[in-house]
Amino acid sequence: MMEARGLSKSFGKVQAVREVSFLARDGRITGLLGPNGAGKSTTLRMLCTVLHPDSGEALIDGHVVEREPIAARRLIGVLSHASGLYPHLTGAENIAYFGELHGLSRAESRRRADELVALLDLADCASRRAKGYSQGQRLKTALARALVHAPRNLVLDEPTNGLDVMAVRGLRSLLDKLRDAGQCILFSSHVMQEVAMLCDDVVVIAHGTVVAQGTPDGLRERAGEPGLEDAFVKLIGSGEGLG
Repeated sequence: MMEARGLSKSFGKVQAVREVSFLARDGRITGLLGPNGAGKSTTLRMLCTVLHPDSGEALIDGHVVEREPIAARRLIGVLSHASGLYPHLTGAENIAYFGELHGLSRAESRRRADELVALLDLADCASRRAKGYSQGQRLKTALARALVHAPRNLVLDEPTNGLDVMAVRGLRSLLDKLRDAGQCILFSSHVMQEVAMLCDDVVVIAHGTVVAQGTPDGLRERAGEPGLEDAFVKLIGSGEGLG
């Protein structure tokens, strides 16, 4: 479970996030939906211990991130906007290395890497250096790296950017499996179709603040629109805090 409680963050005179609060529950996929520059990535970075909030709290399974950053990091897997793979390591080596960074033994890290290579269908590239990977191969390897320590919480920052149709379908299938296994999944996106297909819960962010949250059907009903895209446009335009 991941929770934001009144998170705020400014960069100089720009207030990127203003008192953002929401709960991402276990066994559900929660989407942060908003236009570019809405504050989605900044919010995720505060939850992931990368940024310190100016005020408010971020919690991972009850651990306050600012007070217990090491404990929080052990409980989350993070797929950032940039994959950040080591280009001269193979895919399997990238995955296993991060397992050791999370405290797994070398043998356990290699075992987990083998499991994730099979799970994510990476056998065709796992033994090659990451330098020549396609975007889809980079993303799947980075996702395997985020899962290597078997975290109960997964954070994804616009994970489908640059992926082709088949890679997106594969990612959706995997996220469904992880959700069904009881994991808490939180991801940011501005792609309406993606959110409508994947999410159990949606948090709509505009101008750094939450303007609505609920199920996709609930948001359509509140906005009085048959489609999520029209509901989204109405909600971010009104900014009435319908949460």
